[in-house]
Amino acid sequence: MNTTLNYSPNFDPRKRKKNKIKFIIFHYTGMKKELDAIKKLSDFKSKVSSHYFIKKNGEILTLVPELYTAWHAGISQWNEYKSLNKYSIGIEINNPGHNYNYIKFSNKQINSVCKLSKYLIKKYKIKSNFILGHSDIAPDRKIDPGEKFPWKYLSKKKIGYWHNLNKNYLLKKRKIEVDTKAKKKFIQNLYQIGYKKIKKTSENKSKKLITTAFQRRFRQELVNGIIDLECLLISKNLLKK
Repeated sequence: MNTTLNYSPNFDPRKRKKNKIKFIIFHYTGMKKELDAIKKLSDFKSKVSSHYFIKKNGEILTLVPELYTAWHAGISQWNEYKSLNKYSIGIEINNPGHNYNYIKFSNKQINSVCKLSKYLIKKYKIKSNFILGHSDIAPDRKIDPGEKFPWKYLSKKKIGYWHNLNKNYLLKKRKIEVDTKAKKKFIQNLYQIGYKKIKKTSENKSKKLITTAFQRRFRQELVNGIIDLECLLISKNLLKK
Protein backbone atom coordinates (compact mmCIF):
# COMPACT_ATOMS: atom_id res chain seq x y z
CA MET A 1 0.00 0.00 0.00
CA ASN A 2 1.28 3.44 -0.96
CA THR A 3 0.43 5.85 1.85
CA THR A 4 1.78 9.11 3.23
CA LEU A 5 3.44 8.82 6.63
CA ASN A 6 2.03 11.19 9.26
CA TYR A 7 2.79 9.33 12.47
CA SER A 8 0.79 9.83 15.66
CA PRO A 9 2.34 9.29 19.12
CA ASN A 10 -0.95 7.84 20.38
CA PHE A 11 -0.55 4.08 20.46
CA ASP A 12 0.39 1.27 22.82
CA PRO A 13 4.17 0.70 22.77
CA ARG A 14 3.88 -3.07 22.90
CA LYS A 15 3.74 -4.70 19.48
CA ARG A 16 0.93 -7.19 18.82
CA LYS A 17 1.02 -10.37 16.80
CA LYS A 18 -0.40 -10.39 13.30
CA ASN A 19 -2.96 -13.08 14.13
CA LYS A 20 -4.47 -10.87 16.85
CA ILE A 21 -5.87 -8.47 14.24
CA LYS A 22 -9.46 -9.56 13.57
CA PHE A 23 -11.42 -6.38 12.75
CA ILE A 24 -11.54 -3.31 10.54
CA ILE A 25 -13.38 -0.41 12.18
CA PHE A 26 -14.54 2.61 10.15
CA HIS A 27 -15.00 6.07 11.65
CA TYR A 28 -15.73 9.56 10.44
CA THR A 29 -13.78 12.45 11.92
CA GLY A 30 -16.78 14.57 12.91
CA MET A 31 -14.84 17.82 12.64
CA LYS A 32 -15.33 20.87 10.42
CA LYS A 33 -11.79 21.02 9.04
CA GLU A 34 -9.70 18.17 7.74
CA LEU A 35 -6.43 19.65 8.98
CA ASP A 36 -7.84 19.99 12.50
CA ALA A 37 -8.85 16.32 12.48
CA ILE A 38 -5.35 15.24 11.42
CA LYS A 39 -3.84 17.44 14.12
CA LYS A 40 -6.12 15.98 16.79
CA LEU A 41 -5.27 12.40 15.83
CA SER A 42 -1.58 13.32 15.97
CA ASP A 43 -1.66 15.32 19.21
CA PHE A 44 -0.38 13.49 22.28
CA LYS A 45 -2.80 15.45 24.49
CA SER A 46 -5.88 14.19 22.60
CA LYS A 47 -5.24 10.51 23.48
CA VAL A 48 -6.92 9.41 20.23
CA SER A 49 -5.58 8.03 16.97
CA SER A 50 -6.24 5.57 14.16
CA HIS A 51 -4.05 3.47 11.92
CA TYR A 52 -5.16 5.21 8.75
CA PHE A 53 -6.74 8.51 7.74
CA ILE A 54 -8.49 9.03 4.41
CA LYS A 55 -8.56 12.63 3.23
CA LYS A 56 -11.34 14.18 1.15
CA ASN A 57 -9.19 13.86 -1.98
CA GLY A 58 -8.69 10.13 -1.29
CA GLU A 59 -5.11 10.39 -0.06
CA ILE A 60 -4.34 7.79 2.62
CA LEU A 61 -2.23 8.75 5.62
CA THR A 62 -0.56 6.21 7.89
CA LEU A 63 -0.84 7.44 11.48
CA VAL A 64 -0.01 4.28 13.44
CA PRO A 65 1.75 1.14 12.10
CA GLU A 66 -0.64 -1.79 11.89
CA LEU A 67 1.05 -4.00 14.47
CA TYR A 68 0.64 -1.38 17.18
CA THR A 69 -2.64 -0.72 18.98
CA ALA A 70 -4.15 2.64 18.02
CA TRP A 71 -6.68 4.43 20.25
CA HIS A 72 -9.82 4.64 18.13
CA ALA A 73 -12.49 2.26 19.45
CA GLY A 74 -12.64 3.04 23.18
CA ILE A 75 -15.14 1.07 25.26
CA SER A 76 -16.50 -1.37 22.71
CA GLN A 77 -17.67 -4.91 22.10
CA TRP A 78 -18.70 -7.29 19.33
CA ASN A 79 -19.56 -10.93 19.83
CA GLU A 80 -17.23 -12.17 22.58
CA TYR A 81 -14.64 -9.45 21.92
CA LYS A 82 -14.33 -6.43 24.22
CA SER A 83 -12.08 -3.36 24.01
CA LEU A 84 -11.67 -3.72 20.26
CA ASN A 85 -8.60 -1.49 20.01
CA LYS A 86 -6.56 -4.60 20.78
CA TYR A 87 -7.98 -6.56 17.85
CA SER A 88 -8.61 -4.00 15.13
CA ILE A 89 -7.33 -1.67 12.45
CA GLY A 90 -8.98 1.76 12.77
CA ILE A 91 -9.69 3.86 9.67
CA GLU A 92 -10.74 7.50 10.04
CA ILE A 93 -12.45 9.09 7.05
CA ASN A 94 -12.66 12.85 6.81
CA ASN A 95 -16.30 13.97 7.11
CA PRO A 96 -17.83 16.75 9.23
CA GLY A 97 -20.35 14.30 10.66
CA HIS A 98 -23.84 14.80 12.06
CA ASN A 99 -22.94 17.85 14.15
CA TYR A 100 -21.53 19.79 11.21
CA ASN A 101 -23.70 19.20 8.15
CA TYR A 102 -23.05 15.50 7.54
CA ILE A 103 -22.27 14.92 3.85
CA LYS A 104 -21.80 12.02 1.46
CA PHE A 105 -18.34 10.55 1.36
CA SER A 106 -16.50 11.49 -1.84
CA ASN A 107 -15.96 8.96 -4.62
CA LYS A 108 -12.21 9.33 -4.14
CA GLN A 109 -12.59 8.49 -0.46
CA ILE A 110 -14.67 5.39 -1.18
CA ASN A 111 -12.19 4.23 -3.82
CA SER A 112 -9.45 4.52 -1.19
CA VAL A 113 -11.63 2.70 1.37
CA CYS A 114 -11.97 -0.17 -1.11
CA LYS A 115 -8.28 -0.29 -1.94
CA LEU A 116 -7.15 -0.15 1.69
CA SER A 117 -9.80 -2.59 2.92
CA LYS A 118 -9.00 -5.23 0.31
CA TYR A 119 -5.32 -4.99 1.23
CA LEU A 120 -6.11 -5.43 4.95
CA ILE A 121 -8.66 -8.22 4.41
CA LYS A 122 -6.15 -10.24 2.42
CA LYS A 123 -3.24 -9.53 4.78
CA TYR A 124 -5.07 -10.37 8.01
CA LYS A 125 -7.76 -12.75 6.69
CA ILE A 126 -10.52 -10.56 8.11
CA LYS A 127 -14.05 -12.01 8.06
CA SER A 128 -16.82 -10.03 6.38
CA ASN A 129 -18.87 -9.78 9.60
CA PHE A 130 -15.85 -8.31 11.41
CA ILE A 131 -15.78 -5.24 9.17
CA LEU A 132 -17.71 -2.72 11.24
CA GLY A 133 -18.57 0.88 11.98
CA HIS A 134 -17.85 2.60 15.28
CA SER A 135 -21.60 2.71 15.93
CA ASP A 136 -21.79 -1.09 15.67
CA ILE A 137 -19.30 -1.66 18.47
CA ALA A 138 -20.26 1.30 20.68
CA PRO A 139 -23.95 2.05 19.94
CA ASP A 140 -24.46 3.90 23.21
CA ARG A 141 -21.70 6.40 22.40
CA LYS A 142 -21.16 6.64 18.66
CA ILE A 143 -23.11 7.08 15.42
CA ASP A 144 -20.25 7.09 12.92
CA PRO A 145 -19.52 6.46 10.10
CA GLY A 146 -23.26 7.03 9.76
CA GLU A 147 -26.11 6.19 7.43
CA LYS A 148 -24.39 7.78 4.40
CA PHE A 149 -21.51 5.34 4.55
CA PRO A 150 -22.03 3.02 1.51
CA TRP A 151 -22.11 -0.38 3.19
CA LYS A 152 -24.23 -1.92 0.41
CA TYR A 153 -21.81 -0.76 -2.29
CA LEU A 154 -18.81 -2.01 -0.30
CA SER A 155 -20.43 -5.42 0.15
CA LYS A 156 -20.55 -5.76 -3.64
CA LYS A 157 -16.78 -5.27 -3.55
CA LYS A 158 -16.55 -8.04 -0.93
CA ILE A 159 -15.93 -5.60 1.88
CA GLY A 160 -18.31 -6.32 4.75
CA TYR A 161 -21.67 -7.89 4.02
CA TRP A 162 -25.29 -7.00 3.22
CA HIS A 163 -28.63 -8.75 2.97
CA ASN A 164 -29.89 -10.04 -0.39
CA LEU A 165 -33.56 -9.12 -0.04
CA ASN A 166 -35.39 -7.23 -2.77
CA LYS A 167 -35.64 -3.50 -2.12
CA ASN A 168 -39.27 -3.15 -3.29
CA TYR A 169 -40.27 -6.17 -1.22
CA LEU A 170 -38.71 -4.62 1.87
CA LEU A 171 -40.34 -1.24 1.30
CA LYS A 172 -43.74 -2.91 1.61
CA LYS A 173 -42.70 -4.26 5.03
CA ARG A 174 -41.42 -0.93 6.34
CA LYS A 175 -43.27 0.52 9.35
CA ILE A 176 -45.41 -2.58 9.68
CA GLU A 177 -45.69 -3.30 13.39
CA VAL A 178 -44.65 -6.63 14.86
CA ASP A 179 -45.78 -8.28 18.06
CA THR A 180 -43.80 -8.69 21.28
CA LYS A 181 -42.61 -12.18 20.33
CA ALA A 182 -41.26 -10.92 16.99
CA LYS A 183 -39.50 -7.99 18.67
CA LYS A 184 -37.84 -10.39 21.08
CA LYS A 185 -36.74 -12.55 18.15
CA PHE A 186 -35.27 -9.49 16.40
CA ILE A 187 -33.19 -8.56 19.45
CA GLN A 188 -31.98 -12.16 19.75
CA ASN A 189 -30.99 -11.97 16.07
CA LEU A 190 -28.96 -8.82 16.76
CA TYR A 191 -27.11 -10.59 19.56
CA GLN A 192 -26.31 -13.45 17.17
CA ILE A 193 -25.11 -11.00 14.52
CA GLY A 194 -22.69 -9.51 17.04
CA TYR A 195 -24.42 -6.57 18.73
CA LYS A 196 -24.33 -6.75 22.51
CA LYS A 197 -26.63 -5.69 25.31
CA ILE A 198 -25.54 -2.36 26.73
CA LYS A 199 -24.87 -2.48 30.43
CA LYS A 200 -25.46 0.44 32.81
CA THR A 201 -28.71 1.34 31.04
CA SER A 202 -32.29 0.07 31.04
CA GLU A 203 -33.36 -2.94 29.00
CA ASN A 204 -35.60 -0.82 26.75
CA LYS A 205 -32.94 1.81 26.13
CA SER A 206 -30.37 -0.85 25.32
CA LYS A 207 -32.72 -2.43 22.77
CA LYS A 208 -33.43 0.91 21.14
CA LEU A 209 -29.73 1.81 20.90
CA ILE A 210 -28.70 -1.43 19.24
CA THR A 211 -31.77 -1.31 16.96
CA THR A 212 -30.74 2.19 15.87
CA ALA A 213 -27.16 1.04 15.24
CA PHE A 214 -28.47 -1.89 13.18
CA GLN A 215 -30.64 0.47 11.10
CA ARG A 216 -27.79 2.92 10.58
CA ARG A 217 -25.87 0.03 9.06
CA PHE A 218 -28.46 -2.15 7.30
CA ARG A 219 -31.61 0.02 6.86
CA GLN A 220 -30.12 3.43 6.18
CA GLU A 221 -33.17 5.16 4.68
CA LEU A 222 -35.02 5.15 8.01
CA VAL A 223 -33.12 5.26 11.29
CA ASN A 224 -35.71 5.61 14.07
CA GLY A 225 -34.91 2.90 16.63
CA ILE A 226 -38.33 1.27 16.11
CA ILE A 227 -38.49 -2.45 15.36
CA ASP A 228 -40.70 -3.18 12.36
CA LEU A 229 -41.23 -6.10 9.98
CA GLU A 230 -38.57 -4.85 7.55
CA CYS A 231 -35.91 -4.86 10.27
CA LEU A 232 -36.92 -8.34 11.40
CA LEU A 233 -36.68 -9.75 7.87
CA ILE A 234 -33.28 -8.15 7.27
CA SER A 235 -31.92 -9.54 10.54
CA LYS A 236 -33.12 -13.07 9.62
CA ASN A 237 -31.55 -12.81 6.20
CA LEU A 238 -28.19 -11.67 7.57
CA LEU A 239 -28.01 -14.68 9.87
CA LYS A 240 -28.17 -16.99 6.87
CA LYS A 241 -24.88 -15.59 5.55
